Amino acid sequence: MALPPEKASELKQIIRNQLSQMNVHGKIRDILSESVREELGKNSQGLSEADLIQALQRRGIVDDVMKELNFLTEVQDKEATTSSKPATHFVDKEPAELKKTKIDPTRRNLYLQVLGGRAFLEHLQEPLPLPGQVCATFTLYLHFRNQRFRSKPAACACEPDLQDGFLLEVHKDSLGDGSRMADATTLLSICDPVHMVLIKTDTSSEKTLIASHYLEWRSVLSSPDGKMSISVELLGVGTESKVPVGVLNLKLEIYPHLTQPLSKEIIDTQLILERQKTAEKERLYLIYAKQWWREYLQIRPSHNTRLVKIFAQGDCEDHATLLCSLLLGFGLDAYVCVGTKARRVPHTWVMAYGTSGDVVFWESLTGHRYIHRPVNPDDPPLVEQPKRAYPYCSIGCLFNHQSFYANCQPSDTVELSHFDLNDESKWKPMSTEAIKSVCAPGSSTSLPPFPPLCAPVIDAAAASNEIELVLRGLISEHRKDLSLTTAWDDHLSYLLSPALAAYEIERTTGVSTGNEEFQDAIKRAVPDGHTFKGFPIHFVHRNPRRAFATCLRSPFCDEIICCRGDQVRLAVRVRVYPYPESACAVWIMFACKYRSVL
Repeated sequence: MALPPEKASELKQIIRNQLSQMNVHGKIRDILSESVREELGKNSQGLSEADLIQALQRRGIVDDVMKELNFLTEVQDKEATTSSKPATHFVDKEPAELKKTKIDPTRRNLYLQVLGGRAFLEHLQEPLPLPGQVCATFTLYLHFRNQRFRSKPAACACEPDLQDGFLLEVHKDSLGDGSRMADATTLLSICDPVHMVLIKTDTSSEKTLIASHYLEWRSVLSSPDGKMSISVELLGVGTESKVPVGVLNLKLEIYPHLTQPLSKEIIDTQLILERQKTAEKERLYLIYAKQWWREYLQIRPSHNTRLVKIFAQGDCEDHATLLCSLLLGFGLDAYVCVGTKARRVPHTWVMAYGTSGDVVFWESLTGHRYIHRPVNPDDPPLVEQPKRAYPYCSIGCLFNHQSFYANCQPSDTVELSHFDLNDESKWKPMSTEAIKSVCAPGSSTSLPPFPPLCAPVIDAAAASNEIELVLRGLISEHRKDLSLTTAWDDHLSYLLSPALAAYEIERTTGVSTGNEEFQDAIKRAVPDGHTFKGFPIHFVHRNPRRAFATCLRSPFCDEIICCRGDQVRLAVRVRVYPYPESACAVWIMFACKYRSVL
């Protein structure tokens, strides 16, 4: 496959620079002057090109050059394949050592270095941790154009030692442009910011969101040497969104460097135009939304009191939006419902259509699932009506990333509502084109694309064993305080594992399996005349001390842990089930067996 002229010249320049850095020309002169005549037995006038290449191969010069230029084979391999992956390189070296990483020289990269932090005043009085001491840490997460990165943890301090480098690949996503070297104009048109999130992990492994910042990186395009050092002030979250929490020192570098950097005026003009374009889209949509709302109110006066929210934010709203996005990602036809629950408290939940046409409600805060059975008020009194199993009272509107519908049925009560969204006499739709103008990916710089989910990094077996060992120690200490001895039954603990697996399957799928087999195994392990007691419990964190304190508040669990009797044997089993983003379900089962005494 022939390369475009600009790409060929770029490659030639890179190869020329590499040969110069390796001093290949000097090595060739040394070989000619010192060893060629001895090895080949010829004078300089009789040397051919083949003789010279043979001598260079014997000396290993050719191999060294090809090793340093190993990206050439990678480029050919990429051109031979029909698909290419976006770069997700992690670099923790100095910029001068970038050439040692696996970088495709035909694609433009943004190298972002974190050079430490300062002014994290909340940690001003914290002493420096001793070697090997467990302490709270900062971790910086980055997201850029479907690429995700994570820094090494650094101890929390007023000036945290956050030192890391990230190689972000920058290219256009349009067809045919994925493997083309992006020039300055193309880079300027890429408005995706670098999303930076700072997380604090305390000594008990609890994570806290400290700051979220969108970095505008395109200022580096005006730097003559392609490098720029900046300081980023991080603001808090929630009620402290206007309070600075600290400053990060950053260094940006475009690699390979631009041959013709842009002027600062051009970059500033581009940023102003983007903001004006976004503001104009939002203004036009607001005009349309007001007109749409006036039309909705004219259907009947009672619509003025219905919960039709075009703009909303809050706690359960965020959970419902996330759950709806996940269901949409799995291919379901899902919507966020806005309405009320008991006592007319505003609430949001998720609705999805089943394959048989059933309407299914999902409660995002608990994971509970309900089937909607509509009530027909015109049925005779003797006709039995389905009982409401869900906690929702009224519904004002529903929406997803493409649609918005307002409930215009005579009653907004959920059990009386029908969910045929194609019937405009029951649901007033909003224009899909108007929604796309402000909500479609790339339609607004204020709405960056969502990051992809990352696979879990938790070692389930190691985490399970670690929590189990800590719990055993806590139980032994607790019984010691009660002047009780502790004897463990490892075989009984082992038999609890299938039960925990069955509980997690039932929790995620609603299907109960393996209960009879578990009961049979327990009966065989418990001798005649003995009693068995078990207590399973589920957590979404991996803090054993916190879990143990919660379990002691249950009288059933306390009865097992503090069991008194003859031949008391205790058992505990922990199973950690990791999910994307390292979220986890933790199942713990406490058990005991003892001889029954009359």
